[in-house]
Amino acid sequence: MSRPPTVAQRRMIEGADPVTGRLTGTPAQLAALVGRGLAFRHPRPPHDHFLTPAGHRTRESLARPPDPIAPARQPAPAADSGVFSARIGGEETADASPRRAREVHSAWQGLLELRRMTRRDGATDRPCDWERAHLVQAAALALETAGHRPAGPDATDGYRVRATPQPEAVAVHASDAAALRACAVTLEAAGWQTGEHTDPRTRARYLLASPRRA
Repeated sequence: MSRPPTVAQRRMIEGADPVTGRLTGTPAQLAALVGRGLAFRHPRPPHDHFLTPAGHRTRESLARPPDPIAPARQPAPAADSGVFSARIGGEETADASPRRAREVHSAWQGLLELRRMTRRDGATDRPCDWERAHLVQAAALALETAGHRPAGPDATDGYRVRATPQPEAVAVHASDAAALRACAVTLEAAGWQTGEHTDPRTRARYLLASPRRA
């Protein structure tokens, strides 16, 4: 079993860019993470370092809430982690401030850069591996970036993105047929393929969306 990250390495992993996984640190610190398989050095200049899938899993494990069975052994969670999270719909509060708009724009630009850096041809028209590993967040970010409004806690208006049992597929719900079609147009422009389906129980229409591979 591999050793857990050191305190300094934990800080670096937790401080990585929430979308691209870009790391900052001294050359020795970055090389140590590469040696442990938690980061890789990009072959193109400026040769930045990014979290590997194992590094992303490590960060997710570090961000898990404290164990309720043994609270005395767990550190208290931070009041604000500062990690960006796309609105998937159903949140209690929806921030529509200019600051939120800037954060969404920055996250989308970072995601496009990650697409560019992780493809040999530098194309940005298709989802990357990070998006395939975070389907709900990736689809929600595409929708929020395009100006779609997430549903509130009562879910009567706006979009909702939810996981499905199907591999590489999310369900997108909207308030009406026109809004659903608009979500489909946005996702397809962002590199997703979509199809409309009917819930057999509620008879409500929804989108099944998957990242396009080619």
